[in-house]
Amino acid sequence: MDAECRGKKTQVNGITEGSIFGQLLLFFFPILFGTFFQQLYNTADAVVVGRFVGKQALAAVGGTTSTLINLMVGFFVGLSSGATVVISQYYGAKKADKVHWAVHTSVAFSLIGGICFMVIGLVGARWALTAMHTPEDVMDHAVTYIRIYFLGMIPNLLYNMGAGILRAVGDSKRPLYFLIGSCFVNIVLDVLLVAGFHMGVGGAALATISSQLFSAIMVIWCLTHTEDMYKVEWKKVKIDGRMLQRIVRIGIPAGMQSVMYNISNIIIQAGVNNLGTDNVTAWATYGKVDGLYWMMINALGISVTTFVGQNFGARRMDRVRKGAGACMAIGVILTAAVSIGLYFWGYLFVELFTADQQVQQISMDLIRFMAPTYITYITIEILSGTLRGVGDAWMPLIITGIGVCLVRVLWIICAMPHFQSILAAAFCYPLTWTLSSIAFVVYYYFFSSLKRVDLKKILLKRRYR
Repeated sequence: MDAECRGKKTQVNGITEGSIFGQLLLFFFPILFGTFFQQLYNTADAVVVGRFVGKQALAAVGGTTSTLINLMVGFFVGLSSGATVVISQYYGAKKADKVHWAVHTSVAFSLIGGICFMVIGLVGARWALTAMHTPEDVMDHAVTYIRIYFLGMIPNLLYNMGAGILRAVGDSKRPLYFLIGSCFVNIVLDVLLVAGFHMGVGGAALATISSQLFSAIMVIWCLTHTEDMYKVEWKKVKIDGRMLQRIVRIGIPAGMQSVMYNISNIIIQAGVNNLGTDNVTAWATYGKVDGLYWMMINALGISVTTFVGQNFGARRMDRVRKGAGACMAIGVILTAAVSIGLYFWGYLFVELFTADQQVQQISMDLIRFMAPTYITYITIEILSGTLRGVGDAWMPLIITGIGVCLVRVLWIICAMPHFQSILAAAFCYPLTWTLSSIAFVVYYYFFSSLKRVDLKKILLKRRYR
């Protein structure tokens, strides 16, 4: 009876109906603005610390610690994408009971994951930073920041899972509102704790976890007060074995893919760390500016996964393929705009982080080298998101594992020692993006599960219903 009532309260699902471009853009822009504000509050730490503490603190907050945090949080976010796909498919198919089980399993899973990651981060922080050859003048700052950050891992993962649930059912606006609120909380606390009370990187970390707690409270309040089928009831939050198995089967490849990306980035970061503090700081600065592009393309990837997942659940295979093509077109246009903007005006962003002339020059060299190559990445994000949306998650893992991660590691091990420059480290990115994009195109159009779907039969059945 409870599930039946939830099913009756379900709203009309626009993602499986109407204009494909229109629905994608309506879903995409709130995610884009949300990731912008998420990037903004991450950037606020770096700006305030870089200006009020120094370049060693900036290197700690923006470089080495970011790479380690992305490794662990990225794994969970990738893993939780399995929940997003499962929920979006069941929601598109209007299966209320299964949505209910998937949502409660996902929340329980994020609570357990938050506890585990918090312990791992607190215990292993210094060892991991030492293994990455973190410069001595950066080490103490980095250890302080990362240990405080991991104290807030439970609300961090709860927000990510909760926002994923909302997006899975087609609601990308409320996660945006929560991120805007948390962004302002973070900026105010950054200025107060770092600039006002002179708490250094510890103050920046406290500001970050406080803002994450705020966004987690908001998203959980939203999930517990809805009347739709995805409502969270705390007494029912538990692991359903079969649902967890389905979520993990789709999520593990995405989580492992994220881990492999970040492990390769850690190896690259270790190579950059050997080039001295100026290069480490410039790499961290470039990473913050570079985030402007990644927030856009990642938002597009989330959009295509949800769009494809819901339409796949509703058996709208014609919209699945057209949606992937529409996202590809949107990606090309936005990537060109961002690349041109960063190439000519990237210095405006660099100057926000540091006044050091040498660091600014190295950062601009990186931006002007990398920005024109972003176009080579679009195919990876869109096609891997499309494949995950239909439950085909293992091949994207294999392609990125070989084409991106393995080639990057080989480049750093074999080529970096001969060049010993930051541009040599950066070159492995466009190289691996190009190779992986080619592999994705070949698989998607000739071997994927979507290739085996007889689209003509599906269209004929819809026509003669």
